[in-house]
Amino acid sequence: MENTQLQGYTAFHGQQSIASGDLAAVVQSAKDVVDQVPHASILVFDNTTSRQVEIDFRGTRDEVLQRLAPPEAAPAESVEVEESKVGRPKLGVVAREVTLLPRHWDWLASQPASASVTLRKLVEEARRNSVALDNARLAQEATNRFMMIMAGNLPGFEEASRALYRKDKEKFEQTIAEWPADIRDHINHLAAGAGWEL
Repeated sequence: MENTQLQGYTAFHGQQSIASGDLAAVVQSAKDVVDQVPHASILVFDNTTSRQVEIDFRGTRDEVLQRLAPPEAAPAESVEVEESKVGRPKLGVVAREVTLLPRHWDWLASQPASASVTLRKLVEEARRNSVALDNARLAQEATNRFMMIMAGNLPGFEEASRALYRKDKEKFEQTIAEWPADIRDHINHLAAGAGWEL
């Protein structure tokens, strides 16, 4: 199943959506609102996770956008190159403790590869097989996070949250039908990847 969640960012002024898209464009639109309404309540959300993005709107538009830019990378000359060493390359493997039942250790010992290799293969297979479920779970979490922030005080919030996690799309849509249009539309976009059909 393809992840159908919104990409980019969305800014809200109260219950009204200002803009969606890349962060710089969204922040520019939000800054225009802040300049017109100095005490505007602006919330900017990452559309993938629904986590809020803190933006400092003080100063000019250019100053606000400049604060968004990541710090400049160090010049290429100052980067030290590590010498190639003979032997096994580092694979980014991280050692951590794993606790298993004796029968699990017995099974791992009977495998042709080492326990570490066998466990890595099992994890990779599980990751491949659970992509749709993982995407649905992340979409549910993002939808619920946005609903808590923007609709937590609206009638039917708890019922809508329960319907989301039960994957009861009909009940979910009925419950949020009377919510403010921009909030409802954004929630429906976020929930599109919630795995209703799974």
